[in-house]
Amino acid sequence: MELMISFALRMLRHRKAGFAGAFVALLCAAALVTACGMLLETGLRGGVAPERYAGAPVIVAGDQYVRQTKESGKEKAKLLSERRWIPASLARDLARVPGVTKVVTEVSFPYAGFTAHGWESAALTPFTLAEGRAPEAADEVVVDARHAGRTIPGHRVVGVTAQALPGQDTIFFTTGEARRLAGRDGLVTAIGVWPGVEVAVEVAVKGAMVYTGDERGAVEFPEAENSRVRLISLGGALGGTSLLVAILVVVGTFALSMQQRRRELALLRAVGALPGQVRRLVGGEALLIGAVAGALGSGAGIALGFWLRSRFVDLGAMPANLRLVVSPFPSIVAVVTTLVVAWVAARVSARRTTRIRPVEALGETALPAAGIPPVRLVAGLLALAGGVVLTIVLAGLNTEAASSPVTMLTALVWTIAVALLGPLVARAVTALPLRAPGVAGYLARKSLRAGTGRLASVIVPLTLMTAMTCTILFVQTTMGHAAQDELGAGVRADHVLGPGASAAAARQVPGVRAVTEVLRTSVRIDLEKYAVQAVTPGGLDRTMDLDVVAGSLDGLGDTSAAISRTAADRLDAGLGDRVGLVLGDGTPAEVRVVAIYARGLGFGDLTLSRGLVAGHVDDPRGTVLVSGGDREALRRASGGAVLDGAGAAEVDSPNAAVTYVAMGLIIAFCAIAVVNTLAMSTLARSRELALLRVVGTTRRQAARMLRAETLTATVVAVALGTAISLVTLAAFSAGMTGSALPYVPSGAYLAVVAAVAALALAATAVPGRFALSCRPADTLAARE
Repeated sequence: MELMISFALRMLRHRKAGFAGAFVALLCAAALVTACGMLLETGLRGGVAPERYAGAPVIVAGDQYVRQTKESGKEKAKLLSERRWIPASLARDLARVPGVTKVVTEVSFPYAGFTAHGWESAALTPFTLAEGRAPEAADEVVVDARHAGRTIPGHRVVGVTAQALPGQDTIFFTTGEARRLAGRDGLVTAIGVWPGVEVAVEVAVKGAMVYTGDERGAVEFPEAENSRVRLISLGGALGGTSLLVAILVVVGTFALSMQQRRRELALLRAVGALPGQVRRLVGGEALLIGAVAGALGSGAGIALGFWLRSRFVDLGAMPANLRLVVSPFPSIVAVVTTLVVAWVAARVSARRTTRIRPVEALGETALPAAGIPPVRLVAGLLALAGGVVLTIVLAGLNTEAASSPVTMLTALVWTIAVALLGPLVARAVTALPLRAPGVAGYLARKSLRAGTGRLASVIVPLTLMTAMTCTILFVQTTMGHAAQDELGAGVRADHVLGPGASAAAARQVPGVRAVTEVLRTSVRIDLEKYAVQAVTPGGLDRTMDLDVVAGSLDGLGDTSAAISRTAADRLDAGLGDRVGLVLGDGTPAEVRVVAIYARGLGFGDLTLSRGLVAGHVDDPRGTVLVSGGDREALRRASGGAVLDGAGAAEVDSPNAAVTYVAMGLIIAFCAIAVVNTLAMSTLARSRELALLRVVGTTRRQAARMLRAETLTATVVAVALGTAISLVTLAAFSAGMTGSALPYVPSGAYLAVVAAVAALALAATAVPGRFALSCRPADTLAARE
């Protein structure tokens, strides 16, 4: 064993270029796994330090989860989309607890870009006045130090605090005015409690809980909890996809490396090395490379994790005060994973050479194998069958949470099938009557037919990059285009008023025929989340068309609902059925289905009455759809921005940018694999190119030959990658939109193809120029 390790070290020292490609692939894989692990761990264990609640040792607030006990007796919990409020009367009960010295109630709600409160809650931070006085009248406010000197329309600034919180802009009203503006009679957001000694604070109100330490930060920043849930999902999906891509790339890289070393390994077998010894040698080399690449890659992955966090914060998908968890576990997992992947990839790649007899092994170096190994053929056919099954499954999924991971997995399984059956694909390509002009074309045609194994190795990463890039990009465009089409066809309003506009004032504008107030939120039904639009029912048919396929919207009210066709299928609900749901703040409700509509992507899974929902959302302002009326008159009367009716059809997809950033890492990894593979393949042909130069081929002819080969491989790979992505996207679109036609912008697709081709040509041209710049005699005389 020691002899094999020593031999492996010597081989690595003398074949640095041959192992560089495997090292780069493993390093990138370790970095990706580490970064994804950091995101996942932050989602599981990350915490947010309190800011506004920092001055209160104990906070009593609502339970921010909806809970359900399953038949097995196990309780499951899902995060609410809105803040759960608690009775203000609970403060009196807490004040009577022995040992409690002070109790402070607070309300919190958005107001003109601020987080607004009543002045009584200033003690929670605590806030103190730097100048001025506390508000005493309904039109008086106090602003934080960051906004000293600012004017607030409709109010008088009578005080400025000495403090300003880093994560929020704060404004204070009088206690009575704050509760009136919040619109939650008898309810408060939270209660701060100051025990004089260690006191067990208990609450007897359903839905109320006690929070201490960093738990207070989770109550203060409910969006941080949403971000944690998103990070768990994103980290898991991205990590799983990264790992599968890494395995595919690393196996391909090692396969190419072993292919280039067949003569070397065959000579070892010919001089008496046993198959087990050669396998241990190859495995030892892989472990040495994997250990170094894993260690360096995990360090790079930590930096990558911090970069991802900064991008997510910039995109608003993650609050700045959600701390990134840094622990040794992601790095350990990355190193172990890298070692396992490297060892398995090397052993699998060298399997054929180590199992044949020495004389046959030497023959293999002179004459490539006539057929594909049976095991590889069976694995490829199984991968094809897996791709078919996953495609069928994907076509039946109609929720984004379920379809997103299956979409990436489907594209990967199809690509794995191409990788396993690559030699057959390459042989089929070279069997075509390829024609290219001139000496370079003739040489390229002969070279491709003689090196089908090399062609297969080059096709795989190019196919992977094309398939993954197209799938990632066009999943988003397909969903966005479908929702945009539904909104564009369904909005009948002439104008859209932005948040804060007065619907009552808009109704008084001459020429206005109908006004519909719209709120966006979500509800839980059996713990599953459903998107909701809450509307004022009067005149709804004049401002929007939901494409009702059953029932009528005339019966929409506080105890009824319209439901999309997709949601109706998921819930197995029909007209007249009663559906139990939990509103965004945890309040249970039951509604009767009075209509089923087709345009669920654009208008939400459920349409409820605004009267039912408005008192249960953090921000009840929403938008206003107006049919008729003059634009300028509406702007003056409502006090809000006015858009054309088409403006309502603009689909906001904040998660799309996050997905692009996260999955962009996969695309970057695929691009590195392309450069890696093509560079290795080209540099390994130095002797071949030197022989061509010796027999009279010019440097320009040899360079053109390399370009022709690369373009052939690129055309084949782009065709395969496009086919894989189209099959995957068609299944995704069929499940999510009801149409098997995905939306693929021609400009974006051509940009992908151009980027793949440019990358392939550059990855061939640079090492090719280096190989051709050497003197042929020197190259032929050099030792391998």
